[in-house]
Amino acid sequence: MSTMELNRSHAVGGVGKVAANFFSMLSAWNDARVTRRELNRLSDRELDDIGLCRGDIERIARGF
Repeated sequence: MSTMELNRSHAVGGVGKVAANFFSMLSAWNDARVTRRELNRLSDRELDDIGLCRGDIERIARGF
């Protein structure tokens, strides 16, 4: 009987881990989206002032 309970709690933990990973990925995607949006709102001059160009936006948004 205890083996069944152990397997059941392990399975529930697995579902929780999948959900946590999903929400973590969703949060990272949203952070990148917001970063892209804000950087795209800057003028070329403003980007140059902070040492970036339009081609850098995607790399910065992804955190590389």
